[in-house]
Amino acid sequence: MWTRQKKKSPIGRLVVPAIAIAFFTYFGFHAVHGAFGLNSKMHLEHRSMQLEAKLADLVEQRKQMERRVALLDSATLERDMLDQQARALLNVSRDNEITIYR
Repeated sequence: MWTRQKKKSPIGRLVVPAIAIAFFTYFGFHAVHGAFGLNSKMHLEHRSMQLEAKLADLVEQRKQMERRVALLDSATLERDMLDQQARALLNVSRDNEITIYR
């Protein structure tokens, strides 16, 4: 009966840890820099804050426009507001008036 004894090589012991290190390095890199990683999340949060600020500005502009349109409503028509809007659009003033543009 022949028995063959193998000598364990030092390289054989390093194969599993090397594969594990490569695996964790690959997925670790993509967890930080990937399309759904931490950097991408910070970028999306920053963009979200910018868009919310822009939305708040647009909502305020809309409220101001709705207030001005409400003044021009036929039921509550204010002659001063109508006169002011017409003069601003037509760029017209009377001879005895001083026009100041903002």
